[in-house]
Amino acid sequence: MIPKDPVMLLSFLNLKLRDCYGSLDALCEDLDIDAGEITKKLAAIDYHYDKENNQFV
Repeated sequence: MIPKDPVMLLSFLNLKLRDCYGSLDALCEDLDIDAGEITKKLAAIDYHYDKENNQFV
């Protein structure tokens, strides 16, 4: 289960991306979540996925 609050979601995802996954696609596939939905939620608080750094910035 992932956090619903966008700020908590940001923290959760960046932690998982840093420690466990090489890409957003790998994380979403493993956790069975929609990458589009995640990026939309975080875009609402002005965070976007940076593929090069493998984190939301």
